[in-house]
Amino acid sequence: MLEIKKTRRIKKWQYYRDYCTQKSHEWVKEEGGEYLVGITDYAQAELGDLVFINLPEVGDAVTMGEPFSDVESVKAVSDVLSPLSGTVSAVNEEVLDAPESMNAKPYEAWLIKVKDVSDKEDLLTADEYEAFLKTV
Repeated sequence: MLEIKKTRRIKKWQYYRDYCTQKSHEWVKEEGGEYLVGITDYAQAELGDLVFINLPEVGDAVTMGEPFSDVESVKAVSDVLSPLSGTVSAVNEEVLDAPESMNAKPYEAWLIKVKDVSDKEDLLTADEYEAFLKTV
């Protein structure tokens, strides 16, 4: 489980100070030289109850700004964009079995772990994400 250092809340959404995000609401957390990737609390709230998730295979390449997954909710199917380029080193089998865990704990329910990162999106810091959320 991820260690959470400090939580902030803006409007009704929660985010964590030690995570970076992109404007399409995917989060990134470095852990031991690899990067965990998931969707933010804002994203899961907007999507509604998640019922199905497609994830890549270990060893697949992910490309910054390109879809690597899709999530299906009771409202719609949405692509999840990769905030970095690299190789998938792990997938979270638990979210495949229980996609609703992403609604309950979006910052613990990571989707993939990425290694050999060669490119990173211009990620938002927690303060930048807070400012961005004020505009949505």
